[in-house]
Amino acid sequence: MNPAMVIILALIVVGLPVVAGIGLEAYKRHVRFKEKELELMASNTAEKAAQYAAQIERMEQRMRVLERIATDRGADLAQEIEDLRNKPVN
Repeated sequence: MNPAMVIILALIVVGLPVVAGIGLEAYKRHVRFKEKELELMASNTAEKAAQYAAQIERMEQRMRVLERIATDRGADLAQEIEDLRNKPVN
């Protein structure tokens, strides 16, 4: 075996595992980053869903009041309408 082939073989035997190890660590770091990114996205999505649910609940309450006003022919109908006008939407 000539000396150049021994050097090339040694570089392959030593260099290939080193390069593979570096590549594996970079991949692991990338996977951890993606996991954290997904966790953050999931928490943001859950928070938005809770906000939307609260907003829908408020809108449904207002709708029930409006339905009651529309079907109620009582004396205080005008007062309830004024109360709704003065009540903040949020």
